[in-house]
Amino acid sequence: MTASAALSLTGVTLEYPDGEGTLKALDNVSLHVPAGRILSLTGPSGSGKSSLLAVAATLIRPTSGSVVVSGTDTALLDDAGRTTLRRDKVGLIFQQPNLLPSLTAAEQLIITDRLRGVHASASAARALELLDLVGLASAADKRPHQLSGGQRQRVNIARALMGSPALMLVDEPTAALDHERSESIVKLLVQLTREFGFGTVMVTHDTDFVPLTDAVAVMRDGCLKDDLLTNFGRVGAAL
Repeated sequence: MTASAALSLTGVTLEYPDGEGTLKALDNVSLHVPAGRILSLTGPSGSGKSSLLAVAATLIRPTSGSVVVSGTDTALLDDAGRTTLRRDKVGLIFQQPNLLPSLTAAEQLIITDRLRGVHASASAARALELLDLVGLASAADKRPHQLSGGQRQRVNIARALMGSPALMLVDEPTAALDHERSESIVKLLVQLTREFGFGTVMVTHDTDFVPLTDAVAVMRDGCLKDDLLTNFGRVGAAL
């Protein structure tokens, strides 16, 4: 397993105007996530977890610091370059799958490839392959209202895999699921991280499943706490 970094944040600070002063959403954050490893990011609401994901996804430029995604220094990219990087290198999985009600499970995946200019026949084959991988081969022709919450989240995960990302950013994937379905989703994310070799950052409030991942980072007041519990060091890369 390669220890190359899927994501490297170095000294990242993010500030917003706040009245006559500024609000520091991220405060000198450094975080390195190796390829093929999954990190749980925990902490109270308002601690900066969503801001970190937005910066990592290049949706927001940090006030200062370095953001490197799969070897690309995002500071060197213009808006179009960041859009291309997100499209080709970053998979995003949100708390709510936000599936289009009129499309089947397979079509939810196929439509994302149209934005990449991929031929429809190739997209269809890839979509069926990924739905099979997440355990939904028999549900390819079903629409969202015909799927359970756990199944809709699996479609969401498969959709994020269509672009063969180097980095997967996941925001509270189990928030709307019961314990059994939540565990299966986290185990699936761990399996896919290993199998595809991308790095994963998973924001979660549910600490029950943190031990399933490689490491956990705790955020408070925009900072990563010094007392991090991490297992990355055992596999040759440091958090």
